[in-house]
Amino acid sequence: MSRILLLSNGHGEDLSGSLLAKYFVKKGDLVDALPIVGDGENYKKVNIRIIGKTKKFRTGGIGYNSFSGRIFEIFGGQIIYFFKKLYLSYKLRNKYDFYLVIGDIVPVFFAWFAKKDFFTYLVAYSSHYEGKLKLPWPCKFFLISKYAKKIYARDFLTADDLTQQLRKKVSFLGNPFMDKFSFFENKSKIVPFNIGLFPGSRFPELLDNLKLILEVLETMSKLQYFENIAFKFAIVKALSMEEIRQILNQRKWIYIEKKGKNDGLEFTYGFITINLNWNLFEEILFESNFVISMAGTASEQAIGLAKPVIQIEGNGPQFTKSFAEAQRRLLGRYVFCSTNYINKKDQINQTINLILKVIYLIKLDKKFLVSCLDNANLRIGESNSCLKIINDIKGFHEK
Repeated sequence: MSRILLLSNGHGEDLSGSLLAKYFVKKGDLVDALPIVGDGENYKKVNIRIIGKTKKFRTGGIGYNSFSGRIFEIFGGQIIYFFKKLYLSYKLRNKYDFYLVIGDIVPVFFAWFAKKDFFTYLVAYSSHYEGKLKLPWPCKFFLISKYAKKIYARDFLTADDLTQQLRKKVSFLGNPFMDKFSFFENKSKIVPFNIGLFPGSRFPELLDNLKLILEVLETMSKLQYFENIAFKFAIVKALSMEEIRQILNQRKWIYIEKKGKNDGLEFTYGFITINLNWNLFEEILFESNFVISMAGTASEQAIGLAKPVIQIEGNGPQFTKSFAEAQRRLLGRYVFCSTNYINKKDQINQTINLILKVIYLIKLDKKFLVSCLDNANLRIGESNSCLKIINDIKGFHEK
């Protein structure tokens, strides 16, 4: 039995960490989590103990956020919070056999600073961004240290690139955030054409993203073609049904009474009907033919499921123009986005053209979805990665 501390830095990273933690626990290991950003909700869902107090930040980290987003986090106490977490990870080092790091340079630095053996799932970096990965200084120094036992990359290209750069073996065994979908079964093909809508998960950006997606749908609402297409919003629990009702009522959407109390909300606007659902992210994503997304992890999972993604560039602080552009480099050519627009109206009209284009490709081009699947295997990898990574870690640690 091993005692393990998981260090993760971000919402998507917490999701991967929670999935890995579940498998460790099944094998009899003791696992605690120290989420560096956010409240660790994914760990709570699977009953993994969280070490220390948590605080949810507006942007979820610095990264590709807008300049105002970075300033907001700094003055919002992120720097002080960072040092408190750093001290805690150092203070607890003797309680654990090793640390498992998920994310970027931040948790890698935490583990190195604690002088603790650590294994790294380096999900935040990919050679697909630039062709050759430029690790932020001094991340390379941490990864070649004696404390870094094994490194797992997020795709084949990055694994090969880092193996050469670090002169130590870097493996690609898939991405844990895809393992949740192995429990879903493909339903009958006799279902409506589904488009999943993912406005993100962080306030206040979530509200702006939601309204922008609604504007796209409202502009499309005069086209009878969309009458038989199901549009399904994935909504986080922090946004209540009452808030949604208020937003849609103000925009003149018509509420449709539903029999089931737990079936979410349904509204119509012209020929468009939308369903808004809570806590059904994976189900909506799995059942969608493609997604319209202003989110990070949801887009990655969609590409991993061989589903095309349409982005809509937002104002941030997270899902900015630069974040969206970086995501396209990461995930490949089946992420579509309007980028050369004059104003918002032009952006919306170009986005609608992309929606029609993707529907056409899915329905009429037999090679299109085959190419999407090839891209999924290349960029994201196959399922059951949690078990592969954990068996590899335990095999190395128990030598």
